Amino acid sequence: MFSFPLFAQPDNRTAGQTEETVQIDPALRYQQLEGWGSSLCWWAAQVGNWTPEKVDSIVDLLTSPDKLNMNIFRYNIGGGDDPSHADGHMVKGKGKRAEMEGFKASPTADYNWEADRGQRTILLKIKEKRPDAVFEAFSNSAPYWMTYSGCAAGHADPSKDNLKPEYYELFCDYLIDVCKHYQSAYQINFKTLEPFNEAYSNYWYAEGTQEGCHFDPETQIKIIRLLYPKLRASGLNTVIAASDETNLEQFLTVQKAYQKAGDIWEKLGQLNTHTYSGTNAEREEVRALVRQSGKPFWQSETGPNGGKGLESNLRLAQKLFDDMRIMRPQAWLDWQIMEETNDEWCVLRGKFKKQTYHPVKNLYVRMQITRFFKQGYTFIETNNEHALAALSPSGKELVFAVLNTESDSRPFAIDLQKMPARIQSIKSWRTSQTEDCQPFPACEIQGQTLQYDSPAQSLTTFVLTLQ
Repeated sequence: MFSFPLFAQPDNRTAGQTEETVQIDPALRYQQLEGWGSSLCWWAAQVGNWTPEKVDSIVDLLTSPDKLNMNIFRYNIGGGDDPSHADGHMVKGKGKRAEMEGFKASPTADYNWEADRGQRTILLKIKEKRPDAVFEAFSNSAPYWMTYSGCAAGHADPSKDNLKPEYYELFCDYLIDVCKHYQSAYQINFKTLEPFNEAYSNYWYAEGTQEGCHFDPETQIKIIRLLYPKLRASGLNTVIAASDETNLEQFLTVQKAYQKAGDIWEKLGQLNTHTYSGTNAEREEVRALVRQSGKPFWQSETGPNGGKGLESNLRLAQKLFDDMRIMRPQAWLDWQIMEETNDEWCVLRGKFKKQTYHPVKNLYVRMQITRFFKQGYTFIETNNEHALAALSPSGKELVFAVLNTESDSRPFAIDLQKMPARIQSIKSWRTSQTEDCQPFPACEIQGQTLQYDSPAQSLTTFVLTLQ
């Protein structure tokens, strides 16, 4: 059924290697992909001040369908720290990029809509280049003058709420006013508004390294109850997303509190989590809880977990595989696009002051997935933790990727016997130590099985056209 002339791949496996079987089953269909993306802070607040030509080039790299194909971006509504802290604790910790600008200097001050020009420049360029882009607005902290500590980095006791109760309503108004301004001034329609960021964490402390604000689950519930009617009365189509906890354990804790409250899930339009840590058992529990909620679901921020260079990049790719296969969010987002000091938390490495940058290996690792697993594709069963597969809406294209994080080659047998259609053509791309999302001759299909020896530390994507 599937036999047709293809280039055969040399058999490089060594004696004693166990072949991994990937069983692709299009009958078991899961989530439909809404998209891939990234947060805009902190990198965009710096890069948006670069020359227009460089801004255009970077945004093209991120959004073009034949490049990273990202279509979801999270705009940070900065709280703004005490001006007397400028070039102080945040700069010493995370650099100038971490000092996000707020729009309101005091309870009685007018809004300063000229603030945050850099991040806004990137946001508008994305809208220009990618008209189908989906945007979320999110907050890391309320303005400093609303807080107990007088600092947008957190409370003196990082386990305590930093937003004063008398400012709960004004905080809600602040977030909505920014969303309304962006709609009226720039026709940016935020799909979601996320009022909390890793809010249950206990590491947001006064004069810390970045904006952050602890909110106990009970406080989050109070604020959602205030924000929901205000947002509905605003004339915006924006819905609330929550709760963007740092890991799956905390996400489960907070969402169970929402569920117990009885009236919170009905006020949310979407559930968000980060996956800086989490077990596969927790991913399964998250999937079940999200199904109970009946809400759309994003993995809205994550990053690497150890290793250097390509090793770290591929470990993060394994996290992506685990998230998409087990937890099944409709979207998966990175935290940073550009860094100055590492190759793991970014896809571009640059110098913000010098306005220079270059791609790092992680760009090609990410491209192996985001370029080929396209918006609207539906994930299907692979029965293997090292494989990810999806079908196009027409059913005429099957995309699957296999991952090898090990230092030795890994043989795969991809079982295609459950595919109902004849394979018309096959193309393949690979990223490894020596390749950057490069095409290579297709593997040989014998009967109903594609045999493939994955090189050490590599990620390979196959695109099959079905007839």
